[in-house]
Amino acid sequence: MSTRLRVVASVLAAMMVAVAGAGCSGTGTGDTSGDVAEPYRIGAIVSLTGTYAGLGTPEKNAIEMEMKRVNDAGGVNGRQVEVIFEDDATDPAKAQAAVARLIEQEDVIAIIGATGTGQTMALRDDIDRAAIPQVSMAGGSVITADFDTQVFQTPWPNSTVVPFTLKQLRARGLTNVAVISDTGGYGKDGHDIIVAQASAAGVKIIADETFNPGDTDMMAQLTKIKSASPDVVLMWNAGKEAAIVAKNLKQLGMEVPLVGSPGNGRREFIEGAADAAEGFQFAAGKILVPDAYGVGTPAYEVATTFISEYTEAYDTPPDIFAGHAYDAFLIITDALGRIDGEATPSALRDAIEQTSGLVGIGGTFTYGPQDHNGLTEADLVFYRVEGNEWVLAK
Repeated sequence: MSTRLRVVASVLAAMMVAVAGAGCSGTGTGDTSGDVAEPYRIGAIVSLTGTYAGLGTPEKNAIEMEMKRVNDAGGVNGRQVEVIFEDDATDPAKAQAAVARLIEQEDVIAIIGATGTGQTMALRDDIDRAAIPQVSMAGGSVITADFDTQVFQTPWPNSTVVPFTLKQLRARGLTNVAVISDTGGYGKDGHDIIVAQASAAGVKIIADETFNPGDTDMMAQLTKIKSASPDVVLMWNAGKEAAIVAKNLKQLGMEVPLVGSPGNGRREFIEGAADAAEGFQFAAGKILVPDAYGVGTPAYEVATTFISEYTEAYDTPPDIFAGHAYDAFLIITDALGRIDGEATPSALRDAIEQTSGLVGIGGTFTYGPQDHNGLTEADLVFYRVEGNEWVLAK
């Protein structure tokens, strides 16, 4: 063969290899061309360090467990699901940097996250620029009240939980209320709703104190609260500082009830507060006492299966935050399975918004064009800590 013919043959061979390689590729945005489709790529921004580490770790565990279960069963639409995790260290600036990396470098089709309200809101500009759906695991009302067509939410927002909690206080005759909250996104969001709705709920705020995420002593604030002689101390935060508040209350000899938020519904609080956790009350979803779903109902079956599998995988039962993550992953994969045609971010967003009657851990999700939370007070119950365990409050 002449030199010229050898060169031509080499070029043709290279072109054939390139075409064959292209035919076997896919993209994270739903390209199903070729013989072997690449996985659906989903970004997840969770707090694995910082004050919300106790929330983000079970979230990551739940997503990893559900990803394995789905992939072992054949994936979604015959494609595997790959979740790429980023730790935001409970820092909005790091959350924003993480979402930029996931969108620009990892070509994800959707974002799960963040763990916290402040971090969730820090993602919004990048989410809107990229026009990809976001499913948050944080409970701040602002996440869906400040409506964005791309943003959905799995927890019960403060706008639902606060009125429910205030009704519980009023029903128990605890009407003179001292509030202590953190200055982070979730705490401030809840605080503002408490202040706005207290009077209508029939309770009176007689003391109002704050602390910063990361603070290690709240004795000064609680001493002021003690002097006001409240019927109850209402704490609104989701960080590890909650255990310090409980212990400081006990050190001050205050025997009034301590009531918190769903953000305190985790083993980290019970273990951190030790005997000061006894009697603590809060509203949250039904996962902590599954009988509350109604034995034999679809919700009960979903929850107990998840609890059993999570406990076996991680040697500890799941908390509400693991449930928020389960729901976020379920919402996205359920929507992917309903897409007819190419699974673009736009098609996925539309499919998520069309979610109806989807039974999850936090409740039964029905979204709509003006409702990207989909939960109600009916999805909540009131808990009490007794003997280091959660029980339904009477």
